[in-house]
Amino acid sequence: MLKSRDLALIAIFTGIIAALGLIPAISPFGGAVPITAQSMGIMLAGAILGSKRGALSVLLFLALVAIGLPLLSGGRGGLGVFAGPSVGYLIGFPVAAFLVGLLTERVGRPYRLTLGTMANILGGVIALNAIGIVGMAIVLEVSLIKATTLAAAFMPGDLIKAVLTAFVAAGVHAAYPGLIPARAERNVAKGERVSV
Repeated sequence: MLKSRDLALIAIFTGIIAALGLIPAISPFGGAVPITAQSMGIMLAGAILGSKRGALSVLLFLALVAIGLPLLSGGRGGLGVFAGPSVGYLIGFPVAAFLVGLLTERVGRPYRLTLGTMANILGGVIALNAIGIVGMAIVLEVSLIKATTLAAAFMPGDLIKAVLTAFVAAGVHAAYPGLIPARAERNVAKGERVSV
């Protein structure tokens, strides 16, 4: 059951993801899928809120996009965006937030910069791009190899966003350490015995 604090955090991160859409997108070499700052918002949602709340904030964001709010980078919105080349990335957004959050929760408190960066790369770069590439291949009717080649332009920027996300998350978790449970707290919640 979500508490009012959880709902507030979910709403705040939905707003953060939308705000990152105001940063102009870049289409390298005239690519069909633009590079946006919103994928950093997806990683931030998972890295700061954890798996469940992070994924819910992204699902709320996508629901608002689906009803027509122009929240995607470039002022795009509506059901039509789910039929475009970036559909795989949109579908992958909540999956990526969930995976980043899950890996962050597994590490527990205190937030560790190196492990946080790894969680962001695994969930927010590798998993997101894997789903995005499949979607691009289907919509553009190209091979997975061709779609992977098209997506390669995103990778350096995605890695930079993963590192930046870890630094931001480290600062937030230092200021608000209760956002993710410590490993001992998680074990006690599951009924496991913790030896000291």
